[in-house]
Amino acid sequence: MWEALREAVDEEMERDPTVCMFGEDVGHYGGSYKVTYDLYKKYGDMRLLDTPICENAFMGMGIGAAMTGLRPIVEGMNMGFLLLAYNQISNNAGMLHYTSGGQYKVPLVVRGPGGVGRQLGAEHSQRLESYFQSIPGVQLVACSTVSNAKALLKSAIRSDNPIIFFEHVLLYNVKGDTQEGYCQPLERAEIARAGSDVTILCYSRMRYVVMQACQQLEKDGFNPEVIDLISLKPFDMETIARSVRKTRKVIIVEECMKTGGIGASLSAVINETLFDDLDHQVIRLSSQDVPTAYAYELEAATIVQPEQVVDAVKRIAGSSRQLVAA
Repeated sequence: MWEALREAVDEEMERDPTVCMFGEDVGHYGGSYKVTYDLYKKYGDMRLLDTPICENAFMGMGIGAAMTGLRPIVEGMNMGFLLLAYNQISNNAGMLHYTSGGQYKVPLVVRGPGGVGRQLGAEHSQRLESYFQSIPGVQLVACSTVSNAKALLKSAIRSDNPIIFFEHVLLYNVKGDTQEGYCQPLERAEIARAGSDVTILCYSRMRYVVMQACQQLEKDGFNPEVIDLISLKPFDMETIARSVRKTRKVIIVEECMKTGGIGASLSAVINETLFDDLDHQVIRLSSQDVPTAYAYELEAATIVQPEQVVDAVKRIAGSSRQLVAA
C-alpha cells in the first residue's frame, strides 16, 4: 500500500505543478512509512518540504498555501500528533471557504498513519475519525486496500475540499494491484462481499477483520454482506440503504471507540432513516473506551476480533432463522 500511495503522490505532482507536500521527514528521509521515498530528487526540496516538529504551524502553512492556489498534502507522521493542529483544521481548513463567502477554496489533503498498531502505546494508537467527524466543511476518507488507497488519494488531491485521509499503520505492507490512472469517487462505499443474511458495515483495517470472520461464517452456512464505508463523512447512505433493505439486519464494526465513535453516528442515521426496514436493533462492535495498552494481550482485548464478529452474526442472523423455522 505504501507504494500505491507513493505512486498517487508522484503521478499527481507530475500532472499538476501546484501539488506539494509538507511534513516531518517527508523530503530527504522519504516519510516515516516511505510514502514519499526519493520524490525530493525528482521534485526538489520546496515541493517536498521538511518541516520542524510543529504541527500547528505547518498545518496553518498548508491551509494558507491552499488558499493562495496550491494543492498541499500535509502529512501527519502519526495521526495522534494532529491533535496539535486541531485548531487549524477546525477553525480554518473547514470554515474559510464559507466564512469568506466562497472567495477562498481550501484544496488540502491531510493524510498519515493512525489506528491501533502493534504495541505502539496509547499516544501512538489514536483513532481520530470521531474527533474530526463533527467539524463542518471537511470530508473524511479511510482507505483499506492497495487499489482504493491509490485511487482515493488521487481523487482527494484533485478535490477542492479539505479532506482528512486516514491510512492505517498496519496496512502499509498489504499487497495488491492498482488501476492505471483510476480516480475513485470519495463519497462512495465499496461492497467487499455481497450477501443476504446481514449487513456488516466497516472501514480501514476492520475490513480485514470482518473478511476473516466471514471465512468462518461461510463454513457455518451464513451469507453476510460486507460494506467498506470508505467515506466517513458524508456516509454513502444510498449504498447502505440498499443493503439494509435487502438484509434487514446491521452490524457496525469499527476500531473507533464506542462512545461518540463513527459507529454511534452511523447507527443514529440508520435508526432515523431506515428504522422500518430493520428486523433487529443495530449492533455496534467498537473498541473499548480505554487508552490502548502497550501489553499485547491487553491491546488485543481493547479492539474488535474476528471471533466477536462471528458471534454477533450468529446472534442476529441465527435468531431470525429460528423465528422463520418456528
